[in-house]
Amino acid sequence: MAEDLVCGMEVKEEEAASSSVHKGKKYYFCTKTCKLKFDENPEIYIKSEEGDQEKDVKGESSAEEGKKSGPEMTPKRELERVDLPIVGMSCASCAATIQKGLSSLDGVEQANVNFANSKATVLYQPQLVKPEVFISSVRKSGYDVGIASVEIPIQGIQCASCVQNIEKALLQLRGITKAAVNLATEKARIEYIPSEVRLEEIKRTIEQTGYKVLEIPPEEELEDIEKIVREKEYRVLKKKFFIGLILGIIIFLGSSPRLFPWAPSFLNNFFVLWVLATPVQFWIGWQFYRGAWGAFTHRNADMNTLIAVGTSAAYLYSVAATLFPAFFKAGGMTPGVYFDTSAIIIGLILFGRLLEARAKGQTSEAIKKLIGLQPKTARVIRDGKEEDIPVEEVLVGDEIVVRPGEKIPVDGVVIKGTSTVDESMITGESMPVDKEPEDEVVGATINKTGSFRFRATKVGKDTVLAQIIKLVRDAQGSKAPIQRLADVVASYFVPIVISIAIATFIIWFNFGPFPALTFALLNFVAVMIIACPCALGLATPTAVMVGTGKGAENGILIKGGESLESAYKLDTIVFDKTGTLTKGEPTVTDIVTLNAFTHEDILKYAASAEKGSEHPLGEAIVKRAGEKEIELLEPKNFNAIEGQGVKAEVDGKNILLGNKKLMRGQKIESMELEARAKELAQDGKTPIFVAINEKAIGLIAVADTLKENSVTSVEKLKRQGLEVVMLTGDNRRTAEAIARKADIEKVLSEVLPEDKVNEIKKLQSEGKRVAMVGDGINDAPALAQADVGIAIGSGTDVAMEASDITLIKGDLQGVVSAIELSRRTIRVIKQNLFWAFFYNTAGIPVAAGVLYPFFGILLNPIFASAAMAFSSISVVSNSLRLRRVKLRA
Repeated sequence: MAEDLVCGMEVKEEEAASSSVHKGKKYYFCTKTCKLKFDENPEIYIKSEEGDQEKDVKGESSAEEGKKSGPEMTPKRELERVDLPIVGMSCASCAATIQKGLSSLDGVEQANVNFANSKATVLYQPQLVKPEVFISSVRKSGYDVGIASVEIPIQGIQCASCVQNIEKALLQLRGITKAAVNLATEKARIEYIPSEVRLEEIKRTIEQTGYKVLEIPPEEELEDIEKIVREKEYRVLKKKFFIGLILGIIIFLGSSPRLFPWAPSFLNNFFVLWVLATPVQFWIGWQFYRGAWGAFTHRNADMNTLIAVGTSAAYLYSVAATLFPAFFKAGGMTPGVYFDTSAIIIGLILFGRLLEARAKGQTSEAIKKLIGLQPKTARVIRDGKEEDIPVEEVLVGDEIVVRPGEKIPVDGVVIKGTSTVDESMITGESMPVDKEPEDEVVGATINKTGSFRFRATKVGKDTVLAQIIKLVRDAQGSKAPIQRLADVVASYFVPIVISIAIATFIIWFNFGPFPALTFALLNFVAVMIIACPCALGLATPTAVMVGTGKGAENGILIKGGESLESAYKLDTIVFDKTGTLTKGEPTVTDIVTLNAFTHEDILKYAASAEKGSEHPLGEAIVKRAGEKEIELLEPKNFNAIEGQGVKAEVDGKNILLGNKKLMRGQKIESMELEARAKELAQDGKTPIFVAINEKAIGLIAVADTLKENSVTSVEKLKRQGLEVVMLTGDNRRTAEAIARKADIEKVLSEVLPEDKVNEIKKLQSEGKRVAMVGDGINDAPALAQADVGIAIGSGTDVAMEASDITLIKGDLQGVVSAIELSRRTIRVIKQNLFWAFFYNTAGIPVAAGVLYPFFGILLNPIFASAAMAFSSISVVSNSLRLRRVKLRA
């Protein structure tokens, strides 16, 4: 459910950059700045309602209210989001051109175009603008959108009115860009954005209008459709490259008769070379002209501009030399052509794009793996019969049968049968998990041994797997703050390069050796071609895509590039105690006996007295007796004594269980046990005295114990140079006892839930970059306040929503792995940016000819194009190294 933003704009939960909890209610914010303002003084933004009703953030306030309680709010605006797969981008400047066009549209609040995953994300006001306008804008920029099309046969269409009814209903669906119904063939031709609408929704809409869909093609998942678009683009690129390669080799042979005297003599003719070079320039290289024109119409220049201008200069010079040789001879020059230069440059650049496209496809491997996990069908029980149906048709509440070896189709709760389930594809945990009635099961996990039935609780986009896919997809489309530098440089890069190229031409033309025009032209082309904003544009997003994908494979869900970068800068980790460092439930740790009673005797009487108890300490004792397979007796005359313990009759004996106050109140001598009870209490445990017939027989100590990997995880974090802090509401003695066991020096104890945020703020005020690790609802505000909030996946949904990183498993090793992954990812980003900047800084002066006066070295434009192609490939390949990272278990 969406809540009003502090800045007045309403967003959906999945669109929020941050969130906060106030008086048990969750609020979503567009930025962390808004959240921080809210946390400082929530009451400014909250309007009181009568009585003790909950307070809510209001998007509108009267002028009078604004004077009394804070700044006046802007009217609420309902925002929607659309993701468009873009076809034809070749560099960061292309992305900037599309982004500029989208951002200029009325009703668009924010547009972000990611070059690495070829996707545009737009936040917009649906009452002001429709997605079709975005598609038109992208196409005007010289690029295309990968939309899907489908033809659906419909029964019951009888007249033109039927056609209009169906088209109108379809066009109201979000994500439908075009709907045309043919009365003669009784078919609907529909174009749609696969990320926004599914075929099942289209079918349902048609049938709700009163018509019958005869058949519907098998639904292609979003990633599959994007894959089809990507593969089609790759095939076209590959075809053009090979044709260009063949023509380029022939042109090169004809242009170099001294090197290849055996080449056919007719190839030495300038007109023949012109005929061969023209299709390379204007058909194979057409995408550069199209992109350059799109950029020009938006008063911009990009990579396509550099290639189009550079190769056109060589081509047109050669055409002039072919048509007007006398002009050159009059100037004392021997006319020469450079058709081979322009053709081979285009061929090499296409080759680079080909390799780059292949490598970029591998960066989204994690998404493909996740989508590949999705089951296709489910076996449901309807009208008392089992039937196999597409998983899209499963409804909440359906009873589903799962047999050994089958995938669990959706999320749900076991209602009959037992089994073990392999959840490694979701949690990364290799050991199968036992399942019995009332246990939750997750869709896409694999049933190993037994058969069972479960009731569906989450289907479609609400399943855990669907949420993980969405989170990873959003993270891979996000931008890290470190990318802003690259974006700023890329925005100025092309105009600067064009200026340097023009200056190079002028200097060489006026001061260069004879023939000055030839030197000026070749160096001009070399500068235009060697410059590469592609490497700058790919440096950050490719690493973010691979890093977040690697995290997802290991049960670490990272919300985006900003979270990755923030985690890299951390120096302090704050752990909530209960449920995070500890198991979150009391466990029997010690049993002390007196008067020849055994451990089993004490457990038997104590657990029998507590049988049926709802108190956590009582439940812990009963649970331990069950683990020991001790047969319990039925208690009689059970009586809970508030703040002290319980009293009951078991097997004719009067049993007392409780604290020292209960023993003294019942005048039971317990001096022999009190010294031991004090030791246990100092160790953070709760001692429970046990007495039979007014005689103390022993002690049972209960404590919330540390999770299995807590100690080793804390040790590894310290080795990474991080300060570890424990935050808890427990008393200092209990807190320090747990901290000693976990080897944590700094303890913040007796902290009320509402004060956790203040403790995080105090640490931040000391200049520390703080991560908060928690799992409960009362941890959510602290998670949102921290520089990085890390939620334990076994905890509450609210805590996970407020966090920057979610660990699907409750294992704290995930914290270590998340920080290690973020550091490795940012390290790769910095390496990429360094090489991208270094390459351009060093390459452009060499191409301009600065080495010629000293060493006689000039850079051939052909070698410049090869170097440019290599720079992009090297950046993507470096990012792909993250796929081989072994996160420590």
